[in-house]
Amino acid sequence: MPPQVAVLDQKGKAKESLELRPEVFGVEVRGPLLHQAITRELAGRRAGTHDTKGRSEISGGGRKPWRQKGTGRARQGSIRAPQWRKGGTVFGPTPRSYAQKMPRKARREALRAALTDTVNSGELKVVERLELPEPKTKALARRLADLGLKPIPTLLVVQEVTGPLTLASRNLPWLTVETPARVSAYRLLRHDQVLFERAALLALQEELAK
Repeated sequence: MPPQVAVLDQKGKAKESLELRPEVFGVEVRGPLLHQAITRELAGRRAGTHDTKGRSEISGGGRKPWRQKGTGRARQGSIRAPQWRKGGTVFGPTPRSYAQKMPRKARREALRAALTDTVNSGELKVVERLELPEPKTKALARRLADLGLKPIPTLLVVQEVTGPLTLASRNLPWLTVETPARVSAYRLLRHDQVLFERAALLALQEELAK
């Protein structure tokens, strides 16, 4: 039997049942594949601009601190050697890219697995269309509460992010607003609740069913 989800109206009442395509919302949930997709996304967010200076990049230290023999002290070649204060760093980080490659088919399969896990755990809700009476945070919080959502990490996926929705959502630290094109396995799994507009869910489903 294909998975189904209730479509809610503005007051949070189920008006009909939406049948989901099993090739998108009923696939096998493979942990290693999800781990790879999430690791890839988080690694890609790193700037990689960290930098340290080696002994050859630090100014000074061109002269030998003292002669090689006869002083009773250990031999030293430069005051910019790593063992000296303000000396160079050994094997320190340098600018690099943390981007990881992952086949497109594998990325899409990981997204399907994340959607399947969200449906199976009962975290997915669908509203016909999210309408706001005014572009205010209280109005949006009230509307989400009417739909049965709690003030915990929540992903809201809409067909189009409008100006009023942006104004209303920016003061809700537990809410993330995205479009179907920006939904990822990491975003789905890190949020405790996921709310889709019907049009947004169907658009994502059609894209992943190709």
